[in-house]
Amino acid sequence: MAVDIPDKAHRIAVFTGAPSYSVCKGIAAIETARPGAQWLVLVHAPPRRVGRLLRNQWRNLKRNGWRWIPYQLGEILEQLLTLGAPAPAPDAPGGTFSLSGLQGRLDLEVRYLPNINSDAGAEALRKFAPDLGLSLAAPFLRDPIFSLPRCGTLNLHKGKVPDYRGMPPAFWELWHDEQQVGCTVHAVAAGLDTGDIVAETVVARSRYSSLRGLQLQLDETGVELMRDAALATLDGNAQPEAQAAGGNTFRKPTLPQTAALQKKLAAVEPAAGSAARQRLKDTVATAVFKAWRAGGAYLAPPRITVLLYHRVTDDVRDNLTVGIAQFERQMRLIRRHCTVLSLTQVLAGDAIPRSRRPLVAVSFDDGYLDNFSNAAPILQRHRIPAAFFVTTGIVATNRQFPHDQRRENPPIPMMDWEQVRAMHESGFFVGSHTVNHIDCVAEPEDVVRRELAQSRQELAERAGIHDPVFAYPYGGRHQMNAQRLELVKAAGYPACLAAYGGTNLHRVDPYNVQRRGIHWEFSDRAFLLECLGLT
Repeated sequence: MAVDIPDKAHRIAVFTGAPSYSVCKGIAAIETARPGAQWLVLVHAPPRRVGRLLRNQWRNLKRNGWRWIPYQLGEILEQLLTLGAPAPAPDAPGGTFSLSGLQGRLDLEVRYLPNINSDAGAEALRKFAPDLGLSLAAPFLRDPIFSLPRCGTLNLHKGKVPDYRGMPPAFWELWHDEQQVGCTVHAVAAGLDTGDIVAETVVARSRYSSLRGLQLQLDETGVELMRDAALATLDGNAQPEAQAAGGNTFRKPTLPQTAALQKKLAAVEPAAGSAARQRLKDTVATAVFKAWRAGGAYLAPPRITVLLYHRVTDDVRDNLTVGIAQFERQMRLIRRHCTVLSLTQVLAGDAIPRSRRPLVAVSFDDGYLDNFSNAAPILQRHRIPAAFFVTTGIVATNRQFPHDQRRENPPIPMMDWEQVRAMHESGFFVGSHTVNHIDCVAEPEDVVRRELAQSRQELAERAGIHDPVFAYPYGGRHQMNAQRLELVKAAGYPACLAAYGGTNLHRVDPYNVQRRGIHWEFSDRAFLLECLGLT
């Protein structure tokens, strides 16, 4: 039903067990579409009692078997490693998608409750008098909690109902070889995931989809789906439909089931060399990285490694792509083990300091749509700055790059100008990659001049970017010479980035910023070694 309150802001209650990146991004998406709402966030935060923790450990050990022990040790190690990581810069992309970021700009109150279904939770809701409730990564809600909001409560369920009620997102669909994964917003009712459907969509499974990759995609899909469903409900335009009869409810898989699914999905991935060779490379990479952290950093020249990506996708595996889950692992690794720099910091012109933590920056070339849909959300999730160099004449077109045609890839979507502008406004650095992805040495001088000037003009007029840096296409040493570099300077570009490998030692040359290409064949350990820039 409609909420007839024209003279005051909507009041929205959020129920959650973890005010994570995706939960906060969901709140931000609704606020952006309908500014001025008043928010109450109730967080289910039961006390951690030793007796309960021990009982839970015993139950999980009986259910999961021996795998539970290394799993728990891995979780503890992950937390310990994260404790030593430097905090993200205050202006790093994604800062607005946190509770502190939301509280700084919204009318938002947060309350932590030992039991979200308690009388204290109900009393807080009655005082707040919400027009709508949103269940986002929340525990099972009971009446009267979910019925107190004037328009009821909507739940974001990352699965298709009624076929895949329960948890976790995407797991059981992959287990049953589904070719798409559902995402549903439904009204909260007495049963688990049984309420009327308000909105639903699907995420298509790609050739190399992984469990974590699909879960990351579902997070972004869910933000948009809940935004639209919430606004439709507040406006009285929602048309809920009862779920079909029957269905299935699933519970959290055991570790043996998880291992079985991972093995099944891994069998689809192409081989990155022999297993023995991969183990040897990983062993060497681990030893070198540990030696660096143990003191090797103070023996080698100080350096900055700039990583170069092109695509983040599970559609293909080639030397211009990394997988979605793989990219997230890599961003988690550099956040944990490295000091992450923005391109502005890289180009500051100061002498590079020695650092026990590798100094690393992230960049992308070309302007593919998956940079916006897959890479940017992961970068925001981990608060990592990045630079994106777009080919302005191919943005918002169906044209294909010659290097994709040679790989016989299917047509690959590009970002449009609205998305480029959104990337810039959300804190990412956006620069020029020419208009038509030309070879700057092979083309005549007048063509290069025109491409440099036009690309700069289009970035200013279409995306509000007035100080772009230039990354030359193909990026080989022979694709940029001294004469063409003078054209780059004359066109007003303050820096020029290459792509032929190498590492920036002692001090960064702003007109020869060296970058190292990353693709799907890098294991996690080999990736960390690449961050050192030793080869």
